[in-house]
Amino acid sequence: MESIWTEKYRPKTFNEVIGQNNIVKRVEAMTKTGNLPNLLFSGPPGIGKSTLALVIANELFQNQSQSNFLELNASDERGIDVVRNTIKDFARMKSISGTFKIIFLDECDSLTKEAQQALRRTMENFSRNTRFILSANYSSKIIEPIQSRCISFKFRPLEKEQMKEIIDNIEKKENLTIDEKAKQALIEISEGDARKIANILQSCAAFGNQINEEMVFNLVSAAKQEEILDIINTAIAGNFLQSKDKLFETMLKHSLSGTDIIKQIQKGIWKTNLPDETKIKLIDKCGEIEFRLVEGSDEFIQLEALLAQFTGKCF
Repeated sequence: MESIWTEKYRPKTFNEVIGQNNIVKRVEAMTKTGNLPNLLFSGPPGIGKSTLALVIANELFQNQSQSNFLELNASDERGIDVVRNTIKDFARMKSISGTFKIIFLDECDSLTKEAQQALRRTMENFSRNTRFILSANYSSKIIEPIQSRCISFKFRPLEKEQMKEIIDNIEKKENLTIDEKAKQALIEISEGDARKIANILQSCAAFGNQINEEMVFNLVSAAKQEEILDIINTAIAGNFLQSKDKLFETMLKHSLSGTDIIKQIQKGIWKTNLPDETKIKLIDKCGEIEFRLVEGSDEFIQLEALLAQFTGKCF
């Protein structure tokens, strides 16, 4: 069976990890010396946090990872019971290899405060034979006592060249032909998320080996940058009705929701030739309209109100 590409192309060794070079070097040195403290990985999704934890376990335990490595996703089990039962039961048993075990807790910022307090005590009580690797999108949601017990590494989204390297690698191994515009679209849409790139490419490859820009945008339900800029510039020029028609036509064509199009408009504003002061005011209006949409307001009325603000320049 065809495997999922996010797993098929997941790095298995430190040398295969793309991006986060400084973090990888430091973690690799700790792993090779066996002097591994508790670790806290934080940053956006899809940039290598879980992958690096799995690489550490693979390097340390080789074929014994099943008995020495426990992976849990805190977003599935986020209460205190998972800490008191599953984690504590695994942590109290000594490692077969004679060193220490590793508990990898993914998305641990989803844990309740009570569960985090219990986790803090578990980290203290079983520090001799268990190490913890915690992964979070937002380190600020982790209580300070846990942060102080870990070495913290802040991951950042992959750079354009690194994303292009991932695309080229998949293109070569899967015998795909991806044109340059499609590659730029993938880089723009993924926003540094390697997992998103693999998922989009696998979806595109289901339709054939030739992948172009149009196919990418249709699959991810996103409007092209040119379409968004055309809407903004038409509104700024004072053509409200024309900009409204273009906006709703674009939303219908790409099946976009109000929040989807607002986010693309916000990004498109920075690519216009307007003065910076005007851009800031337009961004402020986008934020106000997005808040109203999230609160449940009618998206068509709110988007029309946004274009009216753009057209009349009522800042």
